[in-house]
Amino acid sequence: MNRVFDAARAGRAAVRSTVWNDAERRPRAPVRLGVALLAIAVALVGGGGAAGILGLSAPISTVLPMLAVAGATLAAARYVDRRALADLGLRRETGWLADLVAGLALGVGLQTAIAGVGLAAGWFRVAGTLVGTAAGFGAVLLVFLVVGVYEELVSRGLLLVNVAEGLRFAGERIAVGGALAVSAGVFGLLHAGNPGASLASTLGVTFAGAFLGVGFVLTGRLSFPVGVHVSWNAAQGLLYGFSVSGLGVGTAVVDLEPTGPALVTGGSFGPEAGLLGVGAIALGTVATVAWVRVREGLPARPFDPRIAVPELRWRGGGDTNDDDNGDDSNER
Repeated sequence: MNRVFDAARAGRAAVRSTVWNDAERRPRAPVRLGVALLAIAVALVGGGGAAGILGLSAPISTVLPMLAVAGATLAAARYVDRRALADLGLRRETGWLADLVAGLALGVGLQTAIAGVGLAAGWFRVAGTLVGTAAGFGAVLLVFLVVGVYEELVSRGLLLVNVAEGLRFAGERIAVGGALAVSAGVFGLLHAGNPGASLASTLGVTFAGAFLGVGFVLTGRLSFPVGVHVSWNAAQGLLYGFSVSGLGVGTAVVDLEPTGPALVTGGSFGPEAGLLGVGAIALGTVATVAWVRVREGLPARPFDPRIAVPELRWRGGGDTNDDDNGDDSNER
């Protein structure tokens, strides 16, 4: 009889172990991500429904679901992941502001390079200048600001970090590299349903997700990828009139119309679907690595060690040096 009870106890412990990490006092990574994605889906639908019921006009009706998603992400991180919010890359530490400014400058610079090369080669033509109104410009800029923050919070802060922790049994280099690939792939798929999307655009946006992820894994902060994301979209749509992931914004300082082959310009989807955009993304990735090396000094670390190691709230002060962190049996 004791053997039966022992076997039953062992079975319950095994089932519990698949969903709960006793050492970290929280669910394991797949469960945490599942709960977070459910909360995000509810927030997205609820935010959109609330905007419709209240009769809110753009841009508030557009940003309300995004803000709801950001709130759900932060709540899931705090109460399900049980992590400090700094773990999502929200770190107010030396270098965060410099990273933000550098990211903002890089996004504008890359889009300017796309426009300059395209105009010089005859792949774009100037269809107009100062298109739209100041109010429209401000509304679109607000949307781009919120998009840059909430998409980075979800794609890099929540998804990449959780996947990296879940894969840490394979070694931290593989874990971070795998998480970078997964978050980039999901980022690309999330844009696959946009107007004008194609295999080329999905691959291009996936590449862009990897570019943004590199800035996060090298610094451990969201400030650099948020800066790039915001200024990339803003310069793309508001400065040069390109479509932003298939969406036209209707206002621009210089409205450039693609006249060259879609394989190069990206056509109606925007530069990410073309070789010009892919080239800019590759250049941006190199520039990101160079920036971190210059700011932190040579040689640069391959990734911030905090990416795969959780700063759990109950530990107090983000202590991540407990013995269980080195025990593969307790990995997420």
